[in-house]
Amino acid sequence: MMREIKGDLCHEQLVKRMKQALAFDENRNYNEWKATVKEKLIELLGMREIQKNACPLNMEIESEEQKDGYKQIRFTFESEKDCFVPCYLLIPDTGKEKYPVAIVLQGHYNGGVYGSLGEIRNEHDKSYQPRGAFAVQAVKQGYIALAIEQRAMGERKTRHHPFDPFGCTHSTMMAFELGRTTIGERVWDAQRAIDLLFNFPQADTEKIAVTGNSGGGTASYYIACLEERVKLAVPSCAFCSYETSILRMHHCPCNYVPSIYKWFEMQDLACLIAPRKLAIVAGKEDGIFPMSGVKTGFETVQKIYAKENAAENCRLVETPKGHWWCEDIVWDTIKEESEKLGW
Repeated sequence: MMREIKGDLCHEQLVKRMKQALAFDENRNYNEWKATVKEKLIELLGMREIQKNACPLNMEIESEEQKDGYKQIRFTFESEKDCFVPCYLLIPDTGKEKYPVAIVLQGHYNGGVYGSLGEIRNEHDKSYQPRGAFAVQAVKQGYIALAIEQRAMGERKTRHHPFDPFGCTHSTMMAFELGRTTIGERVWDAQRAIDLLFNFPQADTEKIAVTGNSGGGTASYYIACLEERVKLAVPSCAFCSYETSILRMHHCPCNYVPSIYKWFEMQDLACLIAPRKLAIVAGKEDGIFPMSGVKTGFETVQKIYAKENAAENCRLVETPKGHWWCEDIVWDTIKEESEKLGW
């Protein structure tokens, strides 16, 4: 009898057997564990390699347009040497001295930062608008919207071929070879963009939220882990245990961090957000971030927040959809949590 050959069997069995060295454990010294998790995440994301290439921000405002109910400013800045980041800042024109800030991060499916502005540039965009207009939605909710073109998306796509429709593979593999990760680079760009908010007096930098869908939700979660100026994180269609999502089925390469599963699961990283507010939005029918993995992960999140005496600061919000930005649910959630913060 010939053996059945299954190419992924070895890896799948390793995933089942592996015990994360820094998994949450009720019996650990919590504060020491949290500090160790932070240092390990900084290492795994390649943040130190990124920081070595830091440079002055060199911001340039490229255009200002008055829109219906808000001013739209396009600017670019240099987040690290030879790395230029296009951004849009949308400022409500309701006359307030200051507004809270919502950092909005698109996923692969809405093309680029222009999608967050509600622009339609090709046939595919029609299926994603107006629900994909994250920045415009934020302004209508009374936020200044900061929309960032993420690495390997939109204007920042790198070399790719027809079998890499999202265009993140080449950039991510280069990052791995250089001791970096795309996730780490996206975190860094967001941190440097937050530094620039001080140039806009209408931005209340004490009141910053971050949200996004799919790849933008993933970035939102990791940004909140390493950027304490973010007071409210609302990742959509992104949070799920690694074991049931990115280790179970095909995902874009930019979701991956080499060796991370040896150390912790996605839910363990919530300790780096706690006690700040975390509202996880997940689709009941999401086929690539299954609800089973979301719920299992959220049980650990709840235990972590209990350790911080902040059980009320985390919540799971289920939508009736699949891998889908449900704008009404997301913005209702942000409104509810921001009101609790006194925003």
